[in-house]
Amino acid sequence: MTGKTDKTEQAAAEVLGYEQARDELIEVVRRLEAGGTTLEESLALWERGEELAGVCRRWLDGARARLDAALAEEAGAEGAEGAG
Repeated sequence: MTGKTDKTEQAAAEVLGYEQARDELIEVVRRLEAGGTTLEESLALWERGEELAGVCRRWLDGARARLDAALAEEAGAEGAEGAG
């Protein structure tokens, strides 16, 4: 991936929620699988799909980080209670 693509994904992530990006990605995949598009249209769809996949990945990575932090905090609190 290029720096330009990363910036594009970051900008898209700020605008699109996870569900919006996922739903649009599903539509992109459906259109690509259906065929009947020109090469240029297919490439544009593919590029949009890559951007949307990146947006979804960022949302999921963020959710995973928040969950890991919450679990670590909980484990730390339980450890502190057991030590006292």
